[in-house]
Amino acid sequence: MRVVHVTEFGGPEVLAAAEVPNPEPGPDQVVVALTFADILFLDVLIRNGGWATRLFDRTPPFVPGTGGVGTVIAVGSGVDSAWLGRRVLAAAETGYAEQIALPLGQILPVPDEVDDQTAAALLHDGATAVGLDRLGEPKRGQWVLITAAAGGAGSQLVQLTAGAGARVIAAASTEDKRAFAKKLGAELTIDYTQPDWDDQVRTATGGGVSLAYDGAGGELAAAALSTIVDGGRLVSYGTTNGFASPDPDDVTRRRIEIITPVASGTLTDEHLPNAARALALGAKGRLRPTISAVYPLVQAADAHRDLEARKLTGKALLAIN
Repeated sequence: MRVVHVTEFGGPEVLAAAEVPNPEPGPDQVVVALTFADILFLDVLIRNGGWATRLFDRTPPFVPGTGGVGTVIAVGSGVDSAWLGRRVLAAAETGYAEQIALPLGQILPVPDEVDDQTAAALLHDGATAVGLDRLGEPKRGQWVLITAAAGGAGSQLVQLTAGAGARVIAAASTEDKRAFAKKLGAELTIDYTQPDWDDQVRTATGGGVSLAYDGAGGELAAAALSTIVDGGRLVSYGTTNGFASPDPDDVTRRRIEIITPVASGTLTDEHLPNAARALALGAKGRLRPTISAVYPLVQAADAHRDLEARKLTGKALLAIN
């Protein structure tokens, strides 16, 4: 079968297609023939080496990815044969491959109402958006800031937050991305590449937001924190620019609640339940991820280049079979 390897840490050029033996299911495992694989910016960070690589303990050569959607084609001992032929989401530690073997406990059946591309887009970004929504608990009429609002998770979070009746301010870097967020339900949009973007948020809301979702990390997280009113809440999950490092004195003085679900492992611990919730919302039409680009498996390097260049809005996927 075909896979894509990270041959060494570095730029997109280190992604190379290869032929490897088909996987065999072990006890309590299934083999899934993927149709679409999820692509995350996390894949880019791990491929580059550095903190993400150390955190996830990857050593080249390895097959990147975090799973996808497909059909169960083989089952191991201890697994009911009724799974054969079923369409499933597969949450794995690999994904840029035609087939993957993984434990039965890491798959979810896909509802008939959800097509494969939508299911793949819900696997991580949908699950992340649902998890963040549950942590942030946006309220009707409440001002809520969402940074990186045009990304895979951010765009779905805009839908959920606006759907709760909150007044969403979507921060994104280009006019197209801001227009995209507006269509998803954002009331206002902000260009967060501008040096005074946080001032604009405070002015537009008459003082600040009650809740902010930080999808960028680093200095942008600090700016997002400055837009929150005293007693408000920051949910920081972005790692593109490193983890958020808020000023503890400022946080204490202003009684800001900081929630860091990536660092604490909350999103990881709740991933499968949140993915199941995302699938249910997708089946009801309440969560509709936008697929902006689909790349053939052998063009994984192009997908990484476009992610790094911030060219994409919504979700990008790899087409496998």
